[in-house]
Amino acid sequence: MNIVLLGSGGREHAMACKIAESDRCTTLFVAPGNAGTAGVDKCRNVDINPTDFDALRSFVLKENVGMVVVGPEAPLVAGVADFFASDSALRHITVIGPGKAGARLEGSKDYAKGFMARHGVPTAAHRTFTLGTLDEGLAFLRSLKPPYVLKADGLAAGKGVLILDDLAEAEAQLREMLAGGKFGEASEKVVVEEFLRGIELSVFVLTDGRHYKILPTAKDYKRIGEGDTGLNTGGMGSVSPVHFADKAFMRKVEERIVSPTVKGLHQEGIPYKGFIFIGLMAVADEETGELNPYVIEYNVRMGDPETESVFPRIKSDMVDVFEHVGRDTLHQVTLDVDSRSAVCVMLTAQGYPEHYEKGKVITGVEDVQDCTVFHAGTRRGDDGSLLTAGGRVLCVTAMADTVPAALLKSYQELEKIKWEGCYFRRDIGQDLLKMMIS
Repeated sequence: MNIVLLGSGGREHAMACKIAESDRCTTLFVAPGNAGTAGVDKCRNVDINPTDFDALRSFVLKENVGMVVVGPEAPLVAGVADFFASDSALRHITVIGPGKAGARLEGSKDYAKGFMARHGVPTAAHRTFTLGTLDEGLAFLRSLKPPYVLKADGLAAGKGVLILDDLAEAEAQLREMLAGGKFGEASEKVVVEEFLRGIELSVFVLTDGRHYKILPTAKDYKRIGEGDTGLNTGGMGSVSPVHFADKAFMRKVEERIVSPTVKGLHQEGIPYKGFIFIGLMAVADEETGELNPYVIEYNVRMGDPETESVFPRIKSDMVDVFEHVGRDTLHQVTLDVDSRSAVCVMLTAQGYPEHYEKGKVITGVEDVQDCTVFHAGTRRGDDGSLLTAGGRVLCVTAMADTVPAALLKSYQELEKIKWEGCYFRRDIGQDLLKMMIS
């Protein structure tokens, strides 16, 4: 079967490697892909924008494509699954990704909060404000204890969440988001919520709309600076599994969050075939110390860079799994997961997530051993050299029997990779190691 994978980042490179392993995959077309996906066996990059549905239609019909796997959120929010379902020539093609209705879980944080409320999913106390209710928003901020959490309602490329310790700064940023267009249309509405104290983790669910499979857990690191300081990024690294997400904790996650979410989608008549990324906060009970899960946010696709540590641990044939999603028979699948730990560390351009330069020559990738280098923002120059082409450039993933061993391997090998201005955090996973020791 010929398959199309939409996207161009590290997530898509990791997904491409797993999809191409399948005997069910004949050719994997990655649209548009990057320099890494171009080197994967069975893969071909194609110059199609993931939101150019007309070009995608022509291509899949020409190449007799049987499945489309959607990596990023933009084509999902724009309605790629609905586009295929409404076209008689395309509706036989399996699309892994929800339609517009389901994608609202990520496309609108206000909608997602309402969905959680309707279905009893635990989350932080919150209210949503517009420019017309700015004064009410400022008053609500003053009623909260610091830090203050401001979330742009719409998509903001992973950068629309602000966590601020100072009330005056929080008030100024709320004004800037609503009145100054800080995140454009994405911040025409802003969700203000209480800060949950705990430790974050990511839970990934694959569903056919009725049945679901919970994938390996992961923890990512969003701040640019060590010690979780500085601006939010798309993610600076990830670790899988998360040791405190044991059977007892995951039972709570499934009963309180995963099952109500999937049932809620079905009850509201929202067809959903794809991934649900549940960003959680594990909060300790003040009296017992027991960890309880609260939802920070929903995403409607796999996370990045979590995919680069989660997908290498999945041993099952993912094309076979995706076919079961398309047939509504996901309950018939047993997901086989590698017991080893996986960690990835992201290498970024100097200045990211703000202004940064592209086109820097990268060396040393071919010298990395016993790790996988996933490409996030790369391209080939006219002379064949590997060049930077984004803020997050490369991701080095290592697997080992323990998290410390995997971290050591990743950090040792990524030192071989060089370009002018290369930056990475040196403390990925250290918070988890401290928890494990204590």
